[in-house]
Amino acid sequence: MIEIREGGIASTVQDLGRTGHYHIGMPPSGAMDEYAHTVANYLVGNDGDAATVEMTYQGITATFDDDAVIAITGADMSPELNGDPIGTWETVAVDAGDELDVQFATDGARAYLAVAGGVDVPEVMGSRSTYTLVGIGGHEGRGLEAGDELPIGDPANGSADLVGTRLPAEYVPDYADEDTVRIVVGLTSYRLTDEARETLCSAEWTVSAEADRVGYRLEGPDLEFEERDQPFGAGTDPSNVVDLGYPIGSIQVPQQPIVLMQDAVTGGGYATVGTVISADRGLLAQRQTHKTVSFESVDVEEAIDARRRRSERLAEIRSVIDG
Repeated sequence: MIEIREGGIASTVQDLGRTGHYHIGMPPSGAMDEYAHTVANYLVGNDGDAATVEMTYQGITATFDDDAVIAITGADMSPELNGDPIGTWETVAVDAGDELDVQFATDGARAYLAVAGGVDVPEVMGSRSTYTLVGIGGHEGRGLEAGDELPIGDPANGSADLVGTRLPAEYVPDYADEDTVRIVVGLTSYRLTDEARETLCSAEWTVSAEADRVGYRLEGPDLEFEERDQPFGAGTDPSNVVDLGYPIGSIQVPQQPIVLMQDAVTGGGYATVGTVISADRGLLAQRQTHKTVSFESVDVEEAIDARRRRSERLAEIRSVIDG
């Protein structure tokens, strides 16, 4: 059992999400940075989709009722065990009664705590992920608070043998330098002026204070739309359309971009002019408020290739960790 002493700013239980329900308006939720989440699980001997604790900007303080094997990946939050610093992207042994203190993020915005056996909260619609907007999944459908208790599943055989394993440096992202995010321009991008389409991928955007699991609002130049007579059913604003389904990572443009993330609604009436590719959504999720990000346009084939290469990289990591 993990006993939460302090819940941090926005800590939730997440796995890789509840897929297959988008058509009924249920977003997947799940880890914002799937790469960091998956690697944390590999380091403790779990399958990649086991539930972890996702911590945003500030981590949790917790004690362990039993011996455990843990790993913390993602943003650098200077974790300590009983007051002593421990490594990130590394497998660590925890003794019963130990206190873990995960502090404020420096590089990156989100860190992931994996424990051998996974966080064993009940599944809802096939996932343990928390969707706070409707209060389902995770621990009571909400962020973690002092006094919460998280059960731990049975660890896989050999997880204790991984203690001391450190991920090779070439597999550790440098969140401070990763400021270019690839997108596929499309959907209703034709609604933008030629100048606005060029600006979308040439401007330097700043992550606003309104950046969370629902969406990342970016600040920068206004993007103008081609003039037209609004069709019946659309609003009066030129960014309005009659209705659209929103892909995860899609970019809405009510003048300035909003990138829809894991907990966003699945459809609505704003023009969406592109989509952040799946391989890069985690990079965007690690950009802190007031940091900058730029978009690079790629085609669908390049997006699929990037996803394939990320899967191959994770397979390599699993092989390296398992020896």
